[in-house]
Amino acid sequence: MVILALGDVVGSGGCEFLRKSLSNIKKENNVELVIVNGENSADGNGITPYSAEHLFTSGVDVITTGNHVFRRREVYNLLDENPRLLRPANFSTAAPGRGYCIIDTGRVVVCVINLIGTVFMDSYDNPFLTADAILKEVGTNLITIVDFHAEATSEKKAMGYYLDGRVSAVFGTHTHVLTADEQILPKGTGYITDIGMTGSINSVLGVEPSNSIQRFTTKMPVKFINASSPFLLTGVIFDINNKTMSVSSIKTLQIRK
Repeated sequence: MVILALGDVVGSGGCEFLRKSLSNIKKENNVELVIVNGENSADGNGITPYSAEHLFTSGVDVITTGNHVFRRREVYNLLDENPRLLRPANFSTAAPGRGYCIIDTGRVVVCVINLIGTVFMDSYDNPFLTADAILKEVGTNLITIVDFHAEATSEKKAMGYYLDGRVSAVFGTHTHVLTADEQILPKGTGYITDIGMTGSINSVLGVEPSNSIQRFTTKMPVKFINASSPFLLTGVIFDINNKTMSVSSIKTLQIRK
């Protein structure tokens, strides 16, 4: 099975660029399932029902999120209603939504798990133990993909090795920069520290550079505005053996407007 994972989509510009690009990407790479991190897909920050629907109708199968998922209250009901719109599983059990989903494609069954890191982030439940609990519940006789939304590369790398041989692939999100360390770990799990973003090239993580510079130089609150074109789409493609559930190949993807 060929699975495409795309990095954090930023704002309406990123959403629109994904819509224009995704169909060709799927055809050229025989993609069967698309996972996208959409926690920044709304202009300004967060995710809304509108931006989530835009991603789904563009051809996305599962939307994962991260620390900004609850910025927009209007998405809370959708998190409860749509099983393919995920929030990190190690958030409080009182939070809306769910942290993983099961997709039966008719040929294979896929589990997508969304986790968030704790290093340099807020206080969340232990993501390693949360992963253990989910895998105990769903079992290991299916393709399992993990989006680990985390800041520290060390925590992401540790998660990859921790889950090696127990899940099919682990990819990192949150830092919006595509890393060059894609690999198949010793027990067959595909891994990459961060799959980057879909957003403006001339930006600071998708935001107008002047906004970020003002924030860093003044240390004062600044309203972030999403930067405009040209755009960049980055991600990773996993080719997974349907019998062994392990990754046969992994390659990164970069498309510029």
